[in-house]
Amino acid sequence: MPYEAYQSDRHELKFLSAEAIADAFLACETRKVDKSGCISFLGQKYEVELGLSMIHKEVEVVYDAADISKVTIECNGMPSCTAVPLKIGSHSGERPKLPEYRNAVPVKESRLLKAAAQKNKERQMIRKTAISFTGMKTEQKDRGDGNV
Repeated sequence: MPYEAYQSDRHELKFLSAEAIADAFLACETRKVDKSGCISFLGQKYEVELGLSMIHKEVEVVYDAADISKVTIECNGMPSCTAVPLKIGSHSGERPKLPEYRNAVPVKESRLLKAAAQKNKERQMIRKTAISFTGMKTEQKDRGDGNV
């Protein structure tokens, strides 16, 4: 009977594309993007591609339950993008280049030693201008006045 009903139907059959059928079986959940541009999904952090522009926005996470290694993020007024599990390693992101004025300059002289040398020169100048009274006492004893 079902076969006869199928054969007797005069309407033209519509075949959907593989993408439309695959899209029909995807699951969808709502998440909020945190201040670092990530979402928490199924107990794991996912880094959103356009995360910094979506901070604190509600997004729809569209995923295939069989493969959650890459999920699609959809947000009103923004293009859809992907999110991948966050990997935190010792070298997780590219370090931005420092400006030229912040780069290390090779040392030619020590400021500490230069300041110490300057202070030593000042002490030498003070020592040369000072008057010494150590020889005066011996000269008076040698004169023979009797007054000391």
